[in-house]
Amino acid sequence: MPKAARPHIAAIYAFARIADDFADEGTRDPGDRLVLLDDWQSRLDAAAQGRVELGGNPTHDAVFVALCETLRVSGADQALLSDLLSAFRQDVTTKRYETWEDVLDYCRRSANPVGRLVLLVTGHRDEALAQQSDAVCTALQLTNFWQDLARDWTNGRLYVPLDIVKAHGARIDDLNSGRWSPEWRGALHDAGDRTRALFAAGKPVADAVRGRLRLELRATWLGGRRILDRLAAADYDVFRARPSLDWRDAVRVAAGIVTWRR
Repeated sequence: MPKAARPHIAAIYAFARIADDFADEGTRDPGDRLVLLDDWQSRLDAAAQGRVELGGNPTHDAVFVALCETLRVSGADQALLSDLLSAFRQDVTTKRYETWEDVLDYCRRSANPVGRLVLLVTGHRDEALAQQSDAVCTALQLTNFWQDLARDWTNGRLYVPLDIVKAHGARIDDLNSGRWSPEWRGALHDAGDRTRALFAAGKPVADAVRGRLRLELRATWLGGRRILDRLAAADYDVFRARPSLDWRDAVRVAAGIVTWRR
């Protein structure tokens, strides 16, 4: 990634990380979480107008000092940051998704803005490229959902859309006992195949960018695909074990970067 872009990426990451913690971390009740996110939106709106609203928390104030400058000089789009906040609010209020399209809409706001912001602050403003980035970001988000299914379920969340669950005859009650039935295997292989197609659709973005960012995007793509492959090999049974990357996978990813084919 270009050196000049790194402070802007850091500002965007800090903004999103703290907001995500508002939505997910700690023991706050939902109403308090939404109040914090609304305040974060208000401070974002001010930053987009060149003003920093100080709130008395030095860490939070520093985020908006940096973000104000990022919005002023980098080409980052405030609307994309607002989309992130919209997704975080949805995390507070929504625990189930009826359709595949509903899950994709959530990813459009929770994952895709990150890729688009990276492209913008590194000087890439082509819509076709942004759409390829969207496909990769959505695929990465979905892969994380399938990887964390057991963890999310303990927190009352399920990102596998209910239309896929019903189409395969999977029973929600089986998740309570950690029983990974043939029906759940079928549902997750279905979702995984759709995720794999998104990885394929977005792959060209890693050839269109320049310099270090090209290598970083290739590594990200390869790492995400590797997790998805390991999930598929285990029939997506994350109640038995949650696949993660180890040193052997890192070697495979490094080799994949070297032998990358368009």
